[in-house]
Amino acid sequence: MHLDMDLKELQTIKQRYNIVGNCDALNRALDVALQVAHTDLSVLIMGESGVGKEIIPRIIHDTSPRRREKYFAINCGSIPEGTIDAELFGHEKGSFTGAIGESEGYFGVADKGTLFLDEVGELPLATQARLLRVLETGEYIRVGGQDIRKTDVRIVAATNVNMRKAISEGRFREDLYYRLNSIVIQMPPLRDRGDDIVLLFRLFAMQMSEKYHLPRIELTNDAKEVLKKYKWPGNVRQLKNITEQMSVLCQERHIDVEKILQFIPQDEESTQLATIAPQSSNRSYENEREMLFKILYEMRSNVSDLRHEINSLRKQIDDAGNYTIPNGYAMPGTFDAIAQEISEPENLNLNDLSRVMLEKALERNNGNRKKTAEDLGISTRTLYRRLKEFDM
Repeated sequence: MHLDMDLKELQTIKQRYNIVGNCDALNRALDVALQVAHTDLSVLIMGESGVGKEIIPRIIHDTSPRRREKYFAINCGSIPEGTIDAELFGHEKGSFTGAIGESEGYFGVADKGTLFLDEVGELPLATQARLLRVLETGEYIRVGGQDIRKTDVRIVAATNVNMRKAISEGRFREDLYYRLNSIVIQMPPLRDRGDDIVLLFRLFAMQMSEKYHLPRIELTNDAKEVLKKYKWPGNVRQLKNITEQMSVLCQERHIDVEKILQFIPQDEESTQLATIAPQSSNRSYENEREMLFKILYEMRSNVSDLRHEINSLRKQIDDAGNYTIPNGYAMPGTFDAIAQEISEPENLNLNDLSRVMLEKALERNNGNRKKTAEDLGISTRTLYRRLKEFDM
């Protein structure tokens, strides 16, 4: 009887939030969310980008005693490092440039409610220390302030970062990690959800059909198998995009294997199945970076040598009083101009190289900033800061 009630409740939740699928891992995630909703325990949602982690905190809040209080979803990776403390904890008037008034911050405004901290792994270390204090004591201090303030906020966090690796690299506090993951909810990647992939395809196809008054596209049995075997690096978000593309562009509404392969990326990285390629086959750009650094330093060395030679020639010209090149035309002042032009490359520095590397990385990843950050081995926040510095 209890099991029947649980299944009925799960089905109600799925209908309410338009959740499609019935794989065990998804049901388990929803079940844990419902069980933990009635407590005040912190929850950490783990999963790849695009798996739908954002629906879990909404369910937790809406089925909790706090459901009539405020709910805020905050993307920690999209707030500049210089202002994130003020955004979260508020600030006093004049505490920094642009602080023309005081602000409560999310922890002040959401008192008694719920805060969803998405991409929590991107928080700066200083902000992590502030967050740890709030979780442990419910106390915080505004930026530029001295008064200790109290708040009663339920924290639900999410990340697609390997937290163990982030801790070992000193990018995330171990004590905060253990404080956040009182309850861990693991959202499954799409490639592990089996028949759910076909069900989601039908949902997105139906939505496109109703929205744009198009005949609904349908898959052949072989095409369904192709979808189920594909790795789906972009998870549900990628499946939705591909379904929308096919709904608009395919004249034939019955999609077979040949047609569906035209819309699934064929590059090796994005089409590999659930098996992971050996470490030795993963592409590394370390050699490219070393090559660029070497080129830069050799260029500076060559320019320096050339400038010295020009200066030596200039001294000889000055000593002789004038200089006539072999064709007989006097060139007064020419070497001064040449020397000036050659001197300018001395201003080349690592920022020039960094910009080139950034442009190349963005080009490699078709402008996708998240993939670019992973490519360069930096955080998304650092990438945004560099883009701003270079006015890109």
